Amino acid sequence: MKKNTIVPYKEYLKVKARELRKNSTLAEILLWQEIKERKLMGFQFHRQVPMLDYIVDFYCHELQLAIEIDGDSHDYSFDNDAKRQSELEKYGVKFLRFDDIEVKKNIQNVLRTLEHWITENQ
Repeated sequence: MKKNTIVPYKEYLKVKARELRKNSTLAEILLWQEIKERKLMGFQFHRQVPMLDYIVDFYCHELQLAIEIDGDSHDYSFDNDAKRQSELEKYGVKFLRFDDIEVKKNIQNVLRTLEHWITENQ
């Protein structure tokens, strides 16, 4: 297992991340129930993680994997999402994105995709 890599972040984002955790979307809650407490192949995920000037939905330090759930709030922010992802990728962060509806309606497929990615990339 490789050493956890911490991406620097702005201190003020800690409060915002805490707020986001308290006000999670249904899709975030559903996925969190499946990946918390090392349920996904023994890897530890955290939710609403500050990184640089951003907050990612879920992050596993061991895998350097960010998971984003794209819902209505992302419909008009494609350019911002791409910029954020590009900046974080410079730190070695890899991204998997899932649509909000897919998480709600077919979480088993989302989990299979995650397991496949982990198997291929660890």
